[in-house]
Amino acid sequence: MAVKEKILVVDDEPSIRKYLQTLLEVDGFDVEAVSSGKDALARVNKGERPDFIILDVLMPEMNGIETLKELMQVDRSLNVIMLSCSNEVGTVVEAIRIGAHDYLTKPFEKTELDAAMLKSRQKKQLATENQALRDYCDQVTEDLSFLAASPQMVRIRQQILQIAPVDVPVFICGESGVGKEVVSRMIHLRSKRRNQPFVKVNCAALPGELLESELFGFEQGAFTGAVRSKPGKFEMANKGTIFLDEIAEMSTHLQAKLLHVLQDHQYSRLGGRHLVETDVRVLAATNVDVHEAMKTGRFREDLYYRLNVLSINVPPLRERTAEIPLLFRHFLTKYSEKFGKTPPGPSKYLLDAAVNYPWPGNLRELENFVKRYVILEDDEGSLRELVEMSATRQRTSPREEPALPKEQGLKALVRGLKDEAEMEAIADALEKTRWCRKDAAKMLGISYKALLYKMRQFNLDTPRARKPASPSAVEEATSAVGTRRD
Repeated sequence: MAVKEKILVVDDEPSIRKYLQTLLEVDGFDVEAVSSGKDALARVNKGERPDFIILDVLMPEMNGIETLKELMQVDRSLNVIMLSCSNEVGTVVEAIRIGAHDYLTKPFEKTELDAAMLKSRQKKQLATENQALRDYCDQVTEDLSFLAASPQMVRIRQQILQIAPVDVPVFICGESGVGKEVVSRMIHLRSKRRNQPFVKVNCAALPGELLESELFGFEQGAFTGAVRSKPGKFEMANKGTIFLDEIAEMSTHLQAKLLHVLQDHQYSRLGGRHLVETDVRVLAATNVDVHEAMKTGRFREDLYYRLNVLSINVPPLRERTAEIPLLFRHFLTKYSEKFGKTPPGPSKYLLDAAVNYPWPGNLRELENFVKRYVILEDDEGSLRELVEMSATRQRTSPREEPALPKEQGLKALVRGLKDEAEMEAIADALEKTRWCRKDAAKMLGISYKALLYKMRQFNLDTPRARKPASPSAVEEATSAVGTRRD
């Protein structure tokens, strides 16, 4: 059986109260009628929340506008429909501004009241749906940055969904910039503590003494400059989650104190005599080799095994290149909206170059690159930037260098290697563009005339079978060709 909607009628005229009560009860509403604003407020203050309040404007002692103000202070979600013999614009505007959903002028038709109540229901439903959507977006915001297109990241997502509800520490490993904080926030948002604080602490950003006071707080007079007490991050994160980033940079003395906190769930502030109870889930992350750090004594084994109840190892971006186009477009949309720009359309060449580049800075480097691309709106310039970064990285990376023949000078060797690399890069570009010379010149970042000259030089006038060049060779050669524009 459906629950009847409750309506509170507030009017000082007995005939109007009786008329409205009878009219609405015939339609199946549960109706209560009172004669003053004070009586209406008394019922709402007791906790009664009718589905609708029909409120007269002209009443003695406390008029309808004054009553409406008081009602809105108690609960702004109340559905109030105002009634009046006057339709003065100023009164109507004031009532709507304060929070009334509608305004009817006496005498009114039954259809007008029905329409006002329907409109009020729709408005309330829309507000509920909007709030639900905001709550949903708050929960999935970090998921949107966690784009799992590779088997490794799909497995990590499944891991997160499994371990998030289990209230134990988690140890997250991975290179700098791979998204360890994104993982930690996703764990928090999927946990039972999602409505409680999430507090991040970068352990590498502060020296040991300052980090200890930052984590555990201090009492007044604990050290020079401590003019008043201050709570620490563990107190701020109580009932929630604390994320200790770069934990391997923490001093061994502080690691020992942290171990006791994890074991006993209590600690004392610096200079304090009383113990502070804490209920915090700890997520820790590092970009160093933890086992090597334990061998050298930089990281305590007992703390590692206390934190490493569950672990997640986030792979670098170069090992999940399938996600680069998705992440590129995600950051593209994000920063286009932030900077108020129309999202530029990256060329296939730019996306291919992004996939081939190893991204030593991982997601952080890719995000900054896309941010520059959105600001500058220069596809060709961004492509050239990627090629140059790849060539620089190749030159600075340790590798085996070919032996220098005695009869050959250094200049001759370099020239020969560069010519060979240029030829491979040009041939590769021509094949990728199906021998469209205009597109190939654009891809290489050189003029059409320069491309024709190079093709004649290397006898590349017709398609030929050849061994494909490696991405690194193509990128290095593209950089070399780009320096010799006509």
